[in-house]
Amino acid sequence: MLWVLLALACAAAVLLAVVLVRAALFKPGEGKNTPGEAAGIEYKRAVEHLSQMVRVPTVSSRNPQEVDEGAFEDFRRLLETLYPRVTATCPRERIGPSGLLYYWKGKQPGAPAVLMAHYDVVPPGDLTGWQKPPFCGELDADGVLWGRGTLDTKGTLCGILEAAEALLEQGYIPEHDVYFSFSGDEEIMGPSAPAIVDVLEQRGIHPALVLDEGGAIVEGAFPGVKEKTAVVGICEKGQLDVELSIKSKGGHTSAPPVKTPVAALARAVTRVEKRPFPAVLTPAARDMFNILGRRSSFGMKLIFANLWLFLPLLKKICTASGGEMNALMRTTCCFTRMEGSQAANAIPTEARMTANLRLVRGDSMDDCEAYLRRVIDDPDITVTRIQGNDASPYSPADGPAWELVRSAIGETWPEAVTAPYMMMACSDSRHFCRISEHVLRFSAMELSKEERGLIHGLNERVPAEKVGRAAEFFYRVLKKC
Repeated sequence: MLWVLLALACAAAVLLAVVLVRAALFKPGEGKNTPGEAAGIEYKRAVEHLSQMVRVPTVSSRNPQEVDEGAFEDFRRLLETLYPRVTATCPRERIGPSGLLYYWKGKQPGAPAVLMAHYDVVPPGDLTGWQKPPFCGELDADGVLWGRGTLDTKGTLCGILEAAEALLEQGYIPEHDVYFSFSGDEEIMGPSAPAIVDVLEQRGIHPALVLDEGGAIVEGAFPGVKEKTAVVGICEKGQLDVELSIKSKGGHTSAPPVKTPVAALARAVTRVEKRPFPAVLTPAARDMFNILGRRSSFGMKLIFANLWLFLPLLKKICTASGGEMNALMRTTCCFTRMEGSQAANAIPTEARMTANLRLVRGDSMDDCEAYLRRVIDDPDITVTRIQGNDASPYSPADGPAWELVRSAIGETWPEAVTAPYMMMACSDSRHFCRISEHVLRFSAMELSKEERGLIHGLNERVPAEKVGRAAEFFYRVLKKC
C-alpha cells in the first residue's frame, strides 16, 4: 500500500511539474509592433463625409413597402459627390437590388483584394430613447458623431473610400486589382452580396483577400489579458431560427387540463437551457487561446498551456459564465419570442415560441433540429425550421492575407495584439467563401464594451477620432495590396 501511495505521489509531482513548466514556457512568440508612417488621411473631412452618410436614412426591411428606395438612391449619388477621384478612376457597377462593385485596376496581374461594407442600417427603434435624432449626423461638443450607421457599417464604408480617395490624390496605383463591394441589404440577409459573388465567380476572379466587418480593438474581453486585442474573424457562426409549437383543444382557464400548451413550451425551454449544446474546441478558439493565452495571467496560462489536461474544466467555466467565451465554444440557443392566447382567461388552441441558434462549424442545421427534439422529448411539440445557414469555412490565421491585415493593424494600433476569433454574428462575407479561402472580418475601430453595445441599439455613436483611424487602417491595407 505504501508503494502505491508513493507511486501516486510521484506521479502527481511529475504531473504538477509538467503543468508548471509548460505554463512557464507558454510565452508570446511575436515581437512588438512598429507604428506605420503617417497616412494621408484628413480626419476632419472623413468625419464630415460620414456625417453626411448618416443623414441619409437607408433603413432596410424585409417588407418592400417599408423601404424608402429614394433614400438608397440618394446615398448612392452622395458617394459620387463625396469621392470624385474614386468615381472617376474606379468604374462602379450596380449588381442585384442594391449591390455596388467598384473596380480599381492594379499595376500587374494577380489575385485581387476585396474590401467590403454595407450601407443599409437597422431601424432606429424607440425614438424616445434616443438622446439625439437617429439620423442627425451631429458632431457634439465632445467630438462624438451621432447616428444610426456610424458603427454598423457606414463608418467602415467611409474609411475604405476615404483611404482610396487619399491614395488617388497622391497618384497611387495598387500593385494588384482591388474591388470595393458594398451592399444595401445586408441587415436583412438580402441577395445583393450573393449576386456580386456570382458576377466575380463568372469572371473567374478568386480574391487573395476579402476583408469585411467583424472584429475590433477590444480590452478585457479575454480572461487574464490586460493588453488591447485586435480580434480578427477567421470564420463566422451559422444561424438558425426555429419555431416550437404545440396545439390544444383550447378552453376556459377555470378548468385547465393537466398539460397546457404554454406550460409545455416552458418545460421545453427549461430542458434546452439545462442541456446546452456540447462544448467543442473549434480551430478559431484553439488559435485564439494559443495567442492570447500566452499573454494572460499565470493562473490562466496554467489552463491554456495545458488544454490536454484542463479542457474539460475550461468547458465547464465557459458554460457557467455564458457570454462571449461560452459562445466561442459551442452552438448557442436563445429563445426570443412567445405567442399564446389573445385573452387572459382562454387556453390557446396553439402556442408558439421562437428560438435563434448560432451554429459552430460541424453542427449542421439538421443536427441542431434533431438535438432540440431529443432534448425536448415531447411528441406534442413540433420543431420547425424558419430559415438559416450553416457556419462558414475557416480561413487560415497565417499566410500572406493574414499577415497583410495583421501588419496594417500593428502599424495603426501598435499597442494591440492581433488574434483570430470566431465571429458570432453573420455578415455578407460568408458568401465570398465560395471564391476565396482568405475571408477575414475586422471593423477597424477600437470599441469599448459600451460602444459595442450600441450596435443595433439606441444612441449609436462613435468618437470622431476613430473614424479617421479606421481610414488610416484601410489606407495601409490598400498600400499593401
